[in-house]
Amino acid sequence: MASNFSKSSSSGYTYGSLTRSSASPRTLFNNGMNAVAFTCGLLALLPLLFVLSYVIIQGFSSLSPSIFTELPPTPFQRVGGGFGNAILGTLLMVGIGAAISIPFGVLAAIYLTEFSSGKVSRIVRFATNVLSGVPSIIAGVFAYGVVVLTLTKLNLGSYSALGGGFALAILMLPIIVRTTDESLQLVSDDLRQAAVGLGATNFQTVMQVVLPAALPAIVTGATLSIARAAGETAPLLFTALFSNFWPEGLLKPTASLAVLVYNFAISPYKTWQSLAWAASLILVLMVLVTSIIARFAIRKKA
Repeated sequence: MASNFSKSSSSGYTYGSLTRSSASPRTLFNNGMNAVAFTCGLLALLPLLFVLSYVIIQGFSSLSPSIFTELPPTPFQRVGGGFGNAILGTLLMVGIGAAISIPFGVLAAIYLTEFSSGKVSRIVRFATNVLSGVPSIIAGVFAYGVVVLTLTKLNLGSYSALGGGFALAILMLPIIVRTTDESLQLVSDDLRQAAVGLGATNFQTVMQVVLPAALPAIVTGATLSIARAAGETAPLLFTALFSNFWPEGLLKPTASLAVLVYNFAISPYKTWQSLAWAASLILVLMVLVTSIIARFAIRKKA
């Protein structure tokens, strides 16, 4: 570090400047690396900005009030039509997946952090990491074998919203387990010891002290899992398939926004292609609204 000393004062001390010269090699290297890091950050954001801007431009041009209330149009229909059934089907299957995965995921993470032994927790965490890396189409094939074929053998149906929700739950589960597990580990042990010192049981400590402290991270993990599940296509092709009609029950083929985008985007009909762009925009907005609601819930809780 450079120092520029001045003449001695009457007291005998020497005054100097501890500021580093702007032309020194360290300063130039630091400024250069800051510029490189900033540029890399902008380059990382560019794909997201390009995708969002393109979806917004194409999607807004195709939006109309009818798309929320009407069924998909016929191939040669030039005016009207929508995908209200796909919106409702997406909400239905994501809701089924969340209802299955969130309770199981949170309880599994509580067991790992608060009650399990070291060996068991390591095995379960490793299995969770492996499951999080499994391709979504494999989860769809598994759900097809477990749910769709079982319903077919029992003469209760085949492709269904229940099968789609089960497939989405498989994809949501590892995200919830990992985020909840990490958030519980971040809670200070002093809080646990203080609760035990006041006479609380392990169950009371977890439910009344540890979980409220980790709730923001748990809600964030659940939101991330819902966002991922809402955009999945391959598992729903194997389990829920598609339908041009309104959902008729949990054991019937059900439309979804992701499958609608897949079917309509590759079609040769302009009406279907415009609806695919509108459905893409609705999917993005659903993820955004879910994130905003989660943030608002966390702030209100705090």
